[in-house]
Amino acid sequence: MLSIISLSIFGILNLFLGFLKSRQVLLPATLLFLLVALVLNSLDWNDQALYFSDMLRVNNLFVNFSAIVLVTSLFVVGLSRTFGGDDEHTHPAEYYAILLFSIAGALMMIGFENLIMLFVGVEVLSVAMYVLTGTDKRNLRSNEAALKYFLMGSFATGILLFGVAMIYGATGSFKLGGIATYVEVAIRYGSVSPLLYVGLLLLFIGMLFKVSAAPFHFWTPDVYEGAPTIFTAFMSTVVKTAGFAALYKLASVAFGGAYGFWAQTMAIVTVLTLLVGNITAAYQTSFKRMMGYSSISHAGYLLLGVVANVSASPSAILFYSLAYSLATVSAFGVLMVVSEKKLYEGGADERYEAFNGLAKSNPLLAFVMTISMLSLAGIPLTAGFWGKFFIFSAAVEANLTSLLVIAVLMSCVGIYYYFRVIISMYLKPSDDNPVIVSNGFKLTLLLTTALTLLLGVFPDLVKNIF
Repeated sequence: MLSIISLSIFGILNLFLGFLKSRQVLLPATLLFLLVALVLNSLDWNDQALYFSDMLRVNNLFVNFSAIVLVTSLFVVGLSRTFGGDDEHTHPAEYYAILLFSIAGALMMIGFENLIMLFVGVEVLSVAMYVLTGTDKRNLRSNEAALKYFLMGSFATGILLFGVAMIYGATGSFKLGGIATYVEVAIRYGSVSPLLYVGLLLLFIGMLFKVSAAPFHFWTPDVYEGAPTIFTAFMSTVVKTAGFAALYKLASVAFGGAYGFWAQTMAIVTVLTLLVGNITAAYQTSFKRMMGYSSISHAGYLLLGVVANVSASPSAILFYSLAYSLATVSAFGVLMVVSEKKLYEGGADERYEAFNGLAKSNPLLAFVMTISMLSLAGIPLTAGFWGKFFIFSAAVEANLTSLLVIAVLMSCVGIYYYFRVIISMYLKPSDDNPVIVSNGFKLTLLLTTALTLLLGVFPDLVKNIF
């Protein structure tokens, strides 16, 4: 709870730091604010309390998912440098402040105990992302992406809010406990209001949009491609982690008693998400669009953990979210360096060709990207392998054999498009021009890569945290 309050205060402080007009102060200050929030978050371990008029619950699940969000945010900010360097059109103080506010919204989504708090968290996070997506105002792709994200996100939020209203009309409560009690009693006596089922579907549609699940995914590749790369990295990790924490909480706590109703629908969405994400990613020529469709496919694997709804599901979703976030931050970090170099030289920008010969021009970046792609593909001795293993194990426990077979087959498709990047780095000719990386940037990439390998060898460091 203190982490949410502190992030709100730190966001305001960051705006005042902007008056110093010193870009060298903003980045260290933001990193310090996030570190303080992470420490305050850890102080809530083993706390079982309700706050804000019982609208937000703090427990170990909240602490764990919040830690992933905060650690990922630290890495993203570490890669941000100064949001455009000396460009007078950039406003880093405002950008950093909006990032902090959006993280506070993500934590609200993770800890909500009341549907109103969920709505507030979704809106705080979403509005911040609409703004950040369009920050490159002189880039038509960024403007288009922001407009598309805003319009489609607004419709999704309206659907979510309508679902909340329908659920309240059926149960008479916004609280998860009250909704769960109604569902259990109503199903036992066969007196479920049709409003509940309609509201449940609408609520899930709104949340599935936020996590880029098919068929509510159409905004994802365009927004990922158009947004500044640093915000794409933030969007594809923090937003997805918070969204799945909230979705799992809704499915298991509030509507666990209605599992027989929503499980089949969610299973269909899972299959569709896996197929659309992996197959479409396989024929992309833009790395950012490939990562957009890849993000959709990973939403399918996480949905598999939600559908399983067994005792191992929360820890499996937690581990997968962490492994995916680390690898994704590494991948976009390397892309930021490589695409800037290629763009400066008047060549390829964000296509696969941007990575040609990277192993020769900068072996360290090639190594970081290789580990990232191997982890996203689920290759052993990386965190991504154990992430998929734990998700698949939960599916086995829930006897979801058909879904598991499809997920495994789609994982094989994923190996193809992830290895395209590795082939470009090691087997394609290089221009022989070195790629220069700053020390801070290099340190962040080394940390994400080291954690990916560490969790690949010792997965119990996170898996047994529950």
